[in-house]
Amino acid sequence: MNNLQCYLKQFSDLKVSNHRERGQAHYKPILLLSVIELISQGFIKENRITVSDELIEVFDKYWRIFGNEAYKGGLTYPFLHMQNEGFWHLKFQDNFKGLQPKTINKLKQAAEYAYLNTDLFELLQDRALRTELVDNLLVSWVSSKKDSIGELLKANEDFQDYSETEAESLNKLPNIEKYPKIIFKKSIVRDALFRKSIIYFYDYRCAFCRLKVVNSLNQNIVDGAHIKPLAKFYDSQINNGISLCKNHHWAFDRGWFSIDNSYKIIISDSFQEDSPNSNPMNEFDGKMICLPSEEKYFPAIEALTWHRQNIFIG
Repeated sequence: MNNLQCYLKQFSDLKVSNHRERGQAHYKPILLLSVIELISQGFIKENRITVSDELIEVFDKYWRIFGNEAYKGGLTYPFLHMQNEGFWHLKFQDNFKGLQPKTINKLKQAAEYAYLNTDLFELLQDRALRTELVDNLLVSWVSSKKDSIGELLKANEDFQDYSETEAESLNKLPNIEKYPKIIFKKSIVRDALFRKSIIYFYDYRCAFCRLKVVNSLNQNIVDGAHIKPLAKFYDSQINNGISLCKNHHWAFDRGWFSIDNSYKIIISDSFQEDSPNSNPMNEFDGKMICLPSEEKYFPAIEALTWHRQNIFIG
């Protein structure tokens, strides 16, 4: 875990180009997000990062979502210059002359592959740990812009649009299993954008118990929970979400409590509880949840109704 804290800090402190008029160039954060996405979806299975079609596709799409329009997007720059960060290393082709490649073909001719510090690559095999690293990258770089929540919301909407367009195109392909492809509706980065947007509007508090705990590395104790499951509906609209601490997220997903159309808590009578050091869940029955700062982001009544009818154990 000490290694995780180290890389959280390194990811927050990436050396990026920063022009007084054009602002920051987010080449390196976007490359890291792209690589973590490919690890998450099983396209990178060993510590060997090549300039593959998948990496090019993800980087280009993420650049359109997160990149600074004042700069031209391109994988060639960060793929080589990331080695200045200390955790990214390059295996060059034997005929590499040391010049900065200007095109993807030149980059392939220059670099055989990149590889990460062994301990970092091992951390990225764990879903929870790579989620923390993705969250950190988004907070450190997307939220560093002037309108941080606006950028998060816009990116979340872009992912929603991408996933809907993607679903339409994939459905037209025969024998879809024969087409290995990055699936953006399953993106770990998309999930992170949803979580960060949700907890922002709930002031980083659990809507159920109002617990709020954060630290200096942008870590907090609450989750952005989907009301209707992502795996079934792939709906990352803000009003399909609610901010919950770890315990109450778990209980909500298992139907131990739900929320009525007046945003009051309904507790199931199907479990027993002993809470010597905190208020038991039963004491919250009938109480209002903590709601977002803006009414348009309140949980959708339709989503809450679905949860009561399909998940809640009365």
